[in-house]
Amino acid sequence: MSKVFSPDRLDVAAFARAGARLASHDPLANHVRLMAEAAGPLPEAVVHWEAAGEQRQDGAGQPEPWLHLFAQTQIPLVCQRCLGPVQVPLEVDRWFRFAPDEATAAALDEDSEDDVLAVSREFDLAGLVEDELLMALPVTPLHATCPQSLPQSAADPDFDEAQGQKPNPFAALSKLKN
Repeated sequence: MSKVFSPDRLDVAAFARAGARLASHDPLANHVRLMAEAAGPLPEAVVHWEAAGEQRQDGAGQPEPWLHLFAQTQIPLVCQRCLGPVQVPLEVDRWFRFAPDEATAAALDEDSEDDVLAVSREFDLAGLVEDELLMALPVTPLHATCPQSLPQSAADPDFDEAQGQKPNPFAALSKLKN
């Protein structure tokens, strides 16, 4: 009998022991924090993700759970150059190593380049997918080439006219010199 795994309450150790896989195509609207970053609603946008469990041997030869996560989506953001909407593809492809508890995970995380998390019988895989996609957001979203031309100068005719009418402060000094 095969065990059914839930991404909302994942038993990570059992998932890895079984070498199980989970995949889903969730509406972007299900990811509230990610939608908060979007430039507008996208009812048809989807987050595709896959997770695979695996057991590896640690340095002492003990089995250790690992999780491979792949996720991708497209999200509309605001281009910081033209301030128009830009579709930004997001992709995550990472491995996570699991330690028996938070203290061990923190110690291993400091000494290793691997991403180390604590094993849980109720791990929130859906939350991890959203966290990783949020971290994949660009700091400054931009179009490769903006669709409309951008103004190249900041000329203001009223400012230029006011500057022309203003007397030169050194003109009075030149009169004193004579």
